Amino acid sequence: MSERPLSGVRVLDLTNVLAGPYCGYQLMLLGAEVVKIEVPGQGDLARHLGPDAELNRSGLGASFLAQNAGKKSVELDLKDAADRSAFEDLVRGADVLLENFRAGVLARLGFGWPRLRELNPRLVYCAISGFGQSGPMSQAPAYDQIIQGLSGMMSITGTEETAPLRIGFPVCDTVGGLTAALHISAALAGRARTGTGTFLDVSMLESAVSAMGWAVSNYLVSGVPPEPMGTQNATAAPSGTFEAADGPLNIAANRQVQFETLCDLLDRRDLLDDPRFADRERRKRHRDELTGELNRALRRRTAGEWERILAPAGVPAARVVTVPQAVGLDQLEHRGFFTELPFPDGSGRVLKVSGGGVLHDGEPLRPTGPPPLLGDQNAERDALADRWNGRAENAVTP
Repeated sequence: MSERPLSGVRVLDLTNVLAGPYCGYQLMLLGAEVVKIEVPGQGDLARHLGPDAELNRSGLGASFLAQNAGKKSVELDLKDAADRSAFEDLVRGADVLLENFRAGVLARLGFGWPRLRELNPRLVYCAISGFGQSGPMSQAPAYDQIIQGLSGMMSITGTEETAPLRIGFPVCDTVGGLTAALHISAALAGRARTGTGTFLDVSMLESAVSAMGWAVSNYLVSGVPPEPMGTQNATAAPSGTFEAADGPLNIAANRQVQFETLCDLLDRRDLLDDPRFADRERRKRHRDELTGELNRALRRRTAGEWERILAPAGVPAARVVTVPQAVGLDQLEHRGFFTELPFPDGSGRVLKVSGGGVLHDGEPLRPTGPPPLLGDQNAERDALADRWNGRAENAVTP
């Protein structure tokens, strides 16, 4: 791949913790030059978040390292007159301004959309917040868990006995960041035609409800609210987690031919003649009985053995693994999903970070460098603004 899709795009990233930094990371992987604007002496809160207390104290918390490789860091105090002037100069040369403050915070600092558009009519301004910039909840504080609860997703996670449960990673932050990255890319494509910028008001709540897909649309269409079903899939049976000899095995035999193949390979063709399991709807009604029959057959082999038997025959099946096992999968290594980088502190340690999940012309998009130390590019600030604004005699290369 000769050039990344967003090569030449300049992003001012004022975000903290996850939703915004995750968005900025995706833009960086796509080729954008991303400059984090951080509070002097403090920086992104994620610099102090993670399981390693020593890294947290040094401003290189694992949460920060995971989402900020390939970015630059400039410290600016937007309440200081000189720093405000420097920020305005950067805005004039930027393509994108990304922030995830509570609704209205940047406007109260004097940089609402009218002022930003005045500084740069071509700017794509993306504000990520919990509930959006307007509405009765716009000023409410929101973290991922708050959105998980309000979106309804916690109510359908777990079983009747254990729900509501939090999903085990900050899915609403991630979905909000992906939504923002998608719409920023679309706005840049639109600007190529119109020549004018756009204000993108991203709501994490709306992004989460949109991502819930069938759980929401089935209720809107049928009027039947979804219920927690543990490891089972409400749309089909057998589709869920089953019991192999050594642990859990996921099977999704959602089509009739897959169910028939599964019964053949389990040596349980008798299930095909059982009227309770004759078609999808009847299998759903008798899900518990079917699960019991399948578990008795599946316990004859390990999950890994069944995966090697079922998947090649066209029955979707795979082990349920831990995170350490997942990151060690040969498939991820084959695709070049992870990139090894030097730690930014010069310690000689190796930092491994995730990719974006897409190959471009057969190649993974990798970070251009390690995450920055706080204020790493302070000395380059003016030269960076010169380059962004076409003052070539003082420009610096990325």
